[in-house]
Amino acid sequence: LHLLNATVHAHVSANELLACCESCGDGCNGGYPSAAWEVFDHDGVVTGGQYNSKQGCQPYLIAACDHHVVGKLKPCKGDGKTPRCEKKCEAGYNVTFKDDKHYGQRSYSVSSVNDIMEELVTRGPVEAAFTVYSDFLQYHSGVYRHTTGSALGGHAVKILGYGVENGDKYWLVANSWNPDWGDQGFFKILRGVDECGIEGQIVAGEPKV
Repeated sequence: LHLLNATVHAHVSANELLACCESCGDGCNGGYPSAAWEVFDHDGVVTGGQYNSKQGCQPYLIAACDHHVVGKLKPCKGDGKTPRCEKKCEAGYNVTFKDDKHYGQRSYSVSSVNDIMEELVTRGPVEAAFTVYSDFLQYHSGVYRHTTGSALGGHAVKILGYGVENGDKYWLVANSWNPDWGDQGFFKILRGVDECGIEGQIVAGEPKV
């Protein structure tokens, strides 16, 4: 999550959600976007930047690695160990854990394709979950549609926008497998037919400012 207005400019800590949100799922083994939004609304989340960034109260504690490609980073090795939950900011940060909390104002589901498109235009990115099939791992460019291979599990991603390429309507999506995978870390997936369930579990929200 990224908050931005006239008085607030903060990256919300993915590390705190990953390590401390018991209702969000199972840490590094997966979770539920709607539950993460509920925790943001009710309990708040501290600030935190990327790994080794020294930004915010709790920067991310897991180094980047290459998923399903041979790239510039070290290869990922199975499911990582979830960081231990720490209710404190890193040394040198001059705000207390309690005072650093940021909160959501509300979160909600977005159902129809037109509503998702309107949400993207008026409020910004939305969270989605979809089923990953084995052919998705080899995606490099173009508009993805599942054609072969078995289901590997669910995956949460961020939809940023939409468009049309060679007659195919698509969603533009940010993945979390780092920039060596796919199209510099992004992918396009068929829009309007609930491809792999991408349109069935859309969650969005607004920060409290």
